[in-house]
Amino acid sequence: MLFNLLPLVIIVILLLVAMVKVLAEYERAVVFRLGRIIGAKGPGLIIIIPVIDRFVRVPLRLVTLDVPSQDVITKDNVSVKVNAVIYFRVLDSVKAIIEVEDYLFATSQLAQTTLRSVCGSVELDDLLTHRDEVNSRIQAILDEQTDPWGIKVSNVEVKHIDLPQEMQRAMAQQAEAERERRAKVIRAEAEFQAADRLAQAAEIIGRHPSALQLRYLQTLSELSGEGKTATIIPLPLGDIMGLFGKSKTGG
Repeated sequence: MLFNLLPLVIIVILLLVAMVKVLAEYERAVVFRLGRIIGAKGPGLIIIIPVIDRFVRVPLRLVTLDVPSQDVITKDNVSVKVNAVIYFRVLDSVKAIIEVEDYLFATSQLAQTTLRSVCGSVELDDLLTHRDEVNSRIQAILDEQTDPWGIKVSNVEVKHIDLPQEMQRAMAQQAEAERERRAKVIRAEAEFQAADRLAQAAEIIGRHPSALQLRYLQTLSELSGEGKTATIIPLPLGDIMGLFGKSKTGG
C-alpha cells in the first residue's frame, strides 16, 4: 500500500516545490496567469500555480549603468569622446516588464543617444566648465523618457572627456597666455600702487621736513646694521634740504 502511494507523494512534493517561491527583499515577481498579468508579488514567500502561472523576477536595487564612450561633435565643431555613468532603479516592476521588452538594454541605448545629443548641443568650454548643468540636462531627459517604463533615473555623471592632442596643445597655450596676461596685470598694478605710495610719502615729507631727517637716520641704521659692510658718507641735513628747496624754486 505504501509502495503504491510513493509516486503520488513524490508528485505532491514536486508540485509544492514548483508552487512555492521565495523572493528577496529587493525583488518583485511579475506574475502572468494564462498570459494575462495579475500583478506583482513579493517579497517573501509566494505561491505560483504550475503550468498556469508564469513569473518574471525584477530587482528593485539601484543599477549602475556604464555608458560607453561616444563620438561627439560639440556646437563649436570640436570632435571629442565622452562617456558617462547612470544610476537608476525600477519603481514599477509591472511597467518595466510589460511596457518595454528589455528595460536594461532600452535604458542603455537611450542613455547613449541622449549623451550624444546633449553634448553635441553645447560648446566645448561649457562641456568642460559647466559639467553639472550637462549632467542635469541628461538626467531630466532620461527621467522623462523612462518614466512610462516605471524607471527612475536618480543621477547622471559625465566621467571622462577625451580631447584630441591638437586641442590639448591649443588649450595649454591658451592657459599659458592667460597666466602671462595676469602676471603682467599684477606687475602693472604693483607699479601703480608703489608710485602712488611714493607720491604720498613725498607729499608728507614736503609738509613735515623732520620726517626726511628720520628717514635719513633710519637708512644709515639699516646700512650699518646686521653685519653689513658699507661706506657711509654723512651729509649735513641742511645741505640736503637746501637741494630740495632749490628744486622747488627752480634753481
